[in-house]
Parts: sequence; C-alpha cells; structure tokens
Amino acid sequence: MSRQTVSRVINYRPDVSQETRQRVLDVITDLGYRPSSVARTLAQGRSNTLGVVGFGLEYFGPTRVLAGIERRSSERSLSLQLGLLDNVLPQRDLGRVEQVMNDLLSRQVDGIIWAVPGHVESTEWVAARFEKMAIPTVFLNRNPSPSQDVVAMDGRHGGRLAVDHLLAQGYRRIGTVSGPNGWWEAEEREAGWREALQGARVDDAEDLRIEGQWSAASGEQAFRVLYRKAPDIEAVFAANDQMALGVVHAARQLGLQVPKDLAVVGFDDIDEAPYFHPSLTTVRQDLNALGTLAVDRIYRKMLVQQPEEDRQGGISWVRPRLVVRESSLRD
Repeated sequence: MSRQTVSRVINYRPDVSQETRQRVLDVITDLGYRPSSVARTLAQGRSNTLGVVGFGLEYFGPTRVLAGIERRSSERSLSLQLGLLDNVLPQRDLGRVEQVMNDLLSRQVDGIIWAVPGHVESTEWVAARFEKMAIPTVFLNRNPSPSQDVVAMDGRHGGRLAVDHLLAQGYRRIGTVSGPNGWWEAEEREAGWREALQGARVDDAEDLRIEGQWSAASGEQAFRVLYRKAPDIEAVFAANDQMALGVVHAARQLGLQVPKDLAVVGFDDIDEAPYFHPSLTTVRQDLNALGTLAVDRIYRKMLVQQPEEDRQGGISWVRPRLVVRESSLRD
C-alpha cells in the first residue's frame, strides 16, 4: 500500500475505491494513528480552517444556517472558528466588527463566511473592508455585488409566493408587516409583496404596509395600527413567523377570526408553525441548504488561488417554497 494511497484516504480524496479506503482505515484504527493537523497545514500551506461570523444563535434562522455550515464543513474536512456579534450590525459603531475580523485573521483562517444580517449601510461597510483583504469571503443574505460572492435566500420570490396564494383565494386588501427598514432581507420580502399586488393590478395597497421588528410583540403592535388605519383589511403577509404570531394574537384581541375574517401568511416555517391555532401558512426557507451552499462556494474559492484583480463576485439563490395550512384558507 503506497504512501500516496494513504494520503488520499486521509485527505478524503474521491479517487480511491471503497475497498481500498476501508483497508487503509482499518490499518489506521489498528495502529491508533491520528493525522497531525499542524503538519498538514505546513505541507499544504493552508490551515483548512473556515471562519464564520455569526449572530443571534438564540433565533431560528441563524441556528439553522450554522447547522448547515457545520455539517458541510465537516464533510469538506474543514475546521470552524466562530466569531459572534452580540447584536445585528450597528450603523455607526463598528469596533466590535473589527475585533472579530482581526481575531479570525490572527487564527490563520483560509476563508470567511459572513452570516450576520443587518442594515444595508453596515453590510456595505463590511464588504468594503473585506475587499481590501487577501482572503476568500462569502456573504449570506445581502444585496448582490459584482465584486463579492453572495449566497442568499430569494425573499422576493417568497413574498410573491405568499401574496399570489392570497390573491388566488380571492383576497384583495392584502397588507404586510415588513421587517425593519433598511434591512436587505426585509426589503426583498416587501418587494415580493408589492410586485405580486402590482401584477394583479391592485394599486391601493401602499397604506397597508407597516414596519415590524421581527418579534411577535412588534407584529401584534403593527397589526393594531394597521387595523385602525384600514379596518377593511382582508389578509396580512408577515415577513417572519414570529410577527405572524403577533398578528394572529392581535386579530383575536380585536374580535377577528383567522382565517374567516383575516387571512395570515408568515415567512420561515419555524418548527412551531404547524401548531399555531390555526396552523400557519408560511414560506419555508431551506436554511440548511443556504449554509451548505455557502461552504461549497467558499471551499472553491479557497482551492483556487486567483489574483485579487481576477476574482469575480456573483450571487447564488436558494428558493423558498410555500407551505399552505389553515391560516390562509377561505371556506
């Protein structure tokens, strides 16, 4: 058994038969051998370590994305270094961002996945910083850029799915509780709502848009304001499931039945969505796929060492799908 064959097995190369791979692994187990990551780093000139900047692991979305990143990184034999921000990107005070970035670079990571949501202004600042660094970077869920690699959920498509479904049920006065102003993801979902209504020639919906802050409490408060302005509202598309829960709660407090008096559609398909009362129609995001695709993109960039001026950006979309349940169905 040659040294080259053993090396291929240890480095998870595909050009080894399953039989040979198993024989090598059996010998490795018998000998108690453990490959040295330090030696591998010196030999390859790489650390095989991926830096991930994340946020909000107590929330549904970020944890699912990180799970996809971790699983795919393991399959690619990459170690992870995680840097966490305490909050979404502030619009001015970015000292903590600098600290996290410098910490990852000091650990000799081979690439960075930026998985932090935030205001468009702040993500543009971070993107400009990374452009000056000679390190592969992939951004999650930010506006497309000709010079940055981006992997994003197609929220605009998801918003259209939600509103097209409501239109197909015969609703016309369809409002939206959007995410926070300035967030790219929130803007994309809202754009889907607007485009679907325009496509159906529903032109009187601008007064039916109100800002939320992603929380159930903000959804409740937003719908109360919306209902005071437009008591003839028939349906609501909420930009996430937590705000949809707030909408449902507020509707009940106001004496409305869902879906008899008000149809509601959310976005995310959190684990609790089927157990809402009534069960929640929502737009399902495949967040594991988002994390997996991000690792595949950064892995290719790490392997292909291109001159900085030859690197090109681009965006890879993950498309969500509609999950229809009771909260949006007309009798």
